[in-house]
Amino acid sequence: MGEALQAALAERYDALSGSLRDRLIGFVLDAFDSLGDYRDADAALFIERVLPVVLATQQQMGQLTDAYLTSMIADMLGGAAAPAGVQLAEALRGTPPEEVYRRPFVTAYTALSRGADYVDAIGQARTRLLSITETDLQLARTHAARQSMQRGGARYFRRRLNKTSGTCALCVIASTQRYRVAELMPIHPGCHCKPEPLPGNRDPGQIIDEQLLEEAHDAITKGVGSSDRGGRTPDYRDVIITREHGEIGPLLAVRRDHFTGPDDIPAA
Repeated sequence: MGEALQAALAERYDALSGSLRDRLIGFVLDAFDSLGDYRDADAALFIERVLPVVLATQQQMGQLTDAYLTSMIADMLGGAAAPAGVQLAEALRGTPPEEVYRRPFVTAYTALSRGADYVDAIGQARTRLLSITETDLQLARTHAARQSMQRGGARYFRRRLNKTSGTCALCVIASTQRYRVAELMPIHPGCHCKPEPLPGNRDPGQIIDEQLLEEAHDAITKGVGSSDRGGRTPDYRDVIITREHGEIGPLLAVRRDHFTGPDDIPAA
């Protein structure tokens, strides 16, 4: 069926995964907003109520991703689509999820201790909760995608932009590159991109969308006031990089960004 079927599969997957994400975020934020207080006892009740739904939705995202990619690979390589399922750990970050979903409350306590008013502190906590929930769903997607593509025999993939939920400049430039299936797709907070297998087993080269990269180059040139089409100044490898996050894994980042590490912790 080729491109028509693959486009239909991608559109259907975007709709289903987007609906899944929206329902979970709505549920989690409603549960947080409905708390009478945000002390330790309320945090425990929140986690008890929300975590089973979060973990179940992550598994749903994994199965949905497996079904989508299995169908894509079958159409690219020939043969029948037969999703075999994926195995996703509850602690996708390598950290107990109970600890992860307590962090918004820690954010609130920390903000209050630093003089923030109550409304602002709870707002900061809510923002962190949103980021955690979205990131965990994206981790479920990328972990499932790696399993599914490896099982299907794909060797390379690209990141396909999600046109319905908005796209940042980081993702646009990264989408012009090819990735190896053995590696997780780099993500960032709020990322809605999806991995998409590349047909065939021959390495297509690092840049797979020259036109889009050129358009991105033009846009950045307007912002920085320089142009060097031959040498690509600025060199995107000096601007957008992948950092290894201790919990999340490969994280798409701007080189100037600084992440807190062990050396930033003051000595006792």
